[in-house]
Amino acid sequence: MERQMAVNEAERLAASGQVVAAAELLAEAARGGDADAAMLLAVWLLRGTPLRRDLAAARVWLRRAAEIGHVDAALAEIALTANGSGAAADWPPALALLHVAAANDPVAAAQLALVDAMALDRSGLPTRLPAPEPLSAAPRIVRFPALLTPAECAHLAGVGAALLEPARVIDPRTGAWVAHPIRTSDGGAIGPTREDLVVRAINARIAAISGTSVDQGEPLTVLRYQPGQEYRPHLDTIQGASNQRIVTVLLYLNQGFGGGETHFPEVDLTITPRGGDALLFANTRADGRPDPATRHAGLPVTQGAKWLATRWIRAARVDPWTLA
Repeated sequence: MERQMAVNEAERLAASGQVVAAAELLAEAARGGDADAAMLLAVWLLRGTPLRRDLAAARVWLRRAAEIGHVDAALAEIALTANGSGAAADWPPALALLHVAAANDPVAAAQLALVDAMALDRSGLPTRLPAPEPLSAAPRIVRFPALLTPAECAHLAGVGAALLEPARVIDPRTGAWVAHPIRTSDGGAIGPTREDLVVRAINARIAAISGTSVDQGEPLTVLRYQPGQEYRPHLDTIQGASNQRIVTVLLYLNQGFGGGETHFPEVDLTITPRGGDALLFANTRADGRPDPATRHAGLPVTQGAKWLATRWIRAARVDPWTLA
């Protein structure tokens, strides 16, 4: 059976409810050298449909697809190796895989160049951080100038650009997705399979400036605000959450646009975004309750486009595969 025929037949079988037969067909084709079949089987196992999610098994089929020469499978395997999906997080093997991929893939080569320019230890953790600039003591608001380089900012914007969609929430009355009532930007979260080593190292840098573990952070979310778009005053905490958002870190990815300042009305503080700067603020009080003084807004953009990345950090570890 030709390769595309195997994938098409497997998709037909799965659509008709014959999931086991579809998976067996893909596995047989993958063992015979079909990279697309191996990749599709890995995607099904990662996605959790039509097969039950099995990250360890998915890693096996990603490895097979990468061995045959599937570029996207190689990049996904690198990301999962670094972030610990399906096995313990392990930076050195992930970096070694990136070196292999970079030999033939310009995307991997560009990522490797960015990683090589970073000040990292053998575990991918930062060895140098900018000095913090306190902006408010209560609530705690701190700026870290030039936490990111221009090239790192451009990389995050590039990864996020492919994921952008209008901000939406679920209407609690109908269960339908509706336009977000207070955030009018376009955004997208960088999930585990897209958390390349550049993103992973930046997430580790965020953990370092916040004094938290990298695994406490939700997936980094990239936002784009165009003229007229804004994020009206709000709290980042989640009502009734058992694992609360205790810290927010904003990464400003560009500058030179009009408007778009971050405003804290309770303390009369307004921050003008500068590309590469990070803004950190605590969302909760010492007793763990949400702090109303952290209410903040992204003021309307008046000209150009504002690019931002947000990392919401929880009190305890987050599983990005099950996070609602």
